[in-house]
Amino acid sequence: MSVLEALFLGVLQGITEFLPISSSGHLVIAEQLMELPVESLQVFDIAVHFGTLLAIFVYFRKDFERLILAFFRMFIKKADQKDKKYIFMLVVGTIPAIFAGLLLNEWISATFRSAQTVAIVLLVLATFFILSEQIGKKVNSGKMSWLKALWIGVAQAVALIPGVSRSGSTIATGVMFGMKRDEAARFSFLLGAIAITAATLLSVIKVVGGDFLLPDTSLVITGVVSSFLAGYISVAFLMRFLKSNSLIYFSIYLYLIGVVLLIVI
Repeated sequence: MSVLEALFLGVLQGITEFLPISSSGHLVIAEQLMELPVESLQVFDIAVHFGTLLAIFVYFRKDFERLILAFFRMFIKKADQKDKKYIFMLVVGTIPAIFAGLLLNEWISATFRSAQTVAIVLLVLATFFILSEQIGKKVNSGKMSWLKALWIGVAQAVALIPGVSRSGSTIATGVMFGMKRDEAARFSFLLGAIAITAATLLSVIKVVGGDFLLPDTSLVITGVVSSFLAGYISVAFLMRFLKSNSLIYFSIYLYLIGVVLLIVI
């Protein structure tokens, strides 16, 4: 892989990680079209995910500062009850992804990592966006709850399948339960930061253990920097976009790319 290819994949990851169009799906498609060896991309995939993780921390830094402070205040019983409840809901939402990642990750990677499968999954995801928007209009209560957090967590676990957008599935699930789109997106990204951090740490342990083939340092740096910059721009755009626009615009894109892939493949 060249530096230019690393730059392209980093930007692609940064954009698609936050826009509800599936970063994993786009990376699988791009890597296959570019005929890159999958075994040499494992560490690079970790690098670009780390870049998008940094983008989440930087963009939502005020939220993280407030929640981290509230977490430590819980031990001296001075935490704001609203922040305390939000922290516990993030924990609840993280549980399904932990179990799915530990039990199903290898099977999912072996079963769903093909461009044709990704195309089908993209079409299913597009349909889910439309259904969630329609169902959400009929739901009166948009307040966050333990049950909603759990279902959003289940959606995040399903997003382990390439082609299922983590941000898209979780935001759409929140919208389906009556949450405002930008509020669902905020919870989605804060929840995602926990999952991505855990996955990155586990991957780093494997790298240290020699399980993955290490690429050139310049490629890793290029991937981290490009995915961070593209990711920050992407999440900033999406948070503004969702205040007045629905997920249906993204479903149109997913239908188009899904059909094109099925025809071309």
